[in-house]
Amino acid sequence: MPDPGYILASLGTILVVTFALRAVPFAILSRLRDRPIVEFLSLHMPVGILMILVVYTLRDVEILAGDHGAPEAIALASTIGVHLWRRNAVLSVIGGTILYIGLRALVFD
Repeated sequence: MPDPGYILASLGTILVVTFALRAVPFAILSRLRDRPIVEFLSLHMPVGILMILVVYTLRDVEILAGDHGAPEAIALASTIGVHLWRRNAVLSVIGGTILYIGLRALVFD
């Protein structure tokens, strides 16, 4: 069993490092907010991240086997449609996910 002082020192170090890693970005954010690169990233990163998510999600879909990617295609079309209709990323992602899970569980399994 490790010494209680060692455990407390370890926990204290973990606490300080974790707090610093979470606080530093907020401390320097005010200085970076007016930079052109930050403005560019704030406009283009959400689309890039969503594209990476779509590619990662659909990478293993086999078009020539099984259900031919039908549940994925239906859920993707639904997600895009809801997003275009409501302009709400959370609603469209949750709706598409629920539809996909439902299709997999009830129709295509």
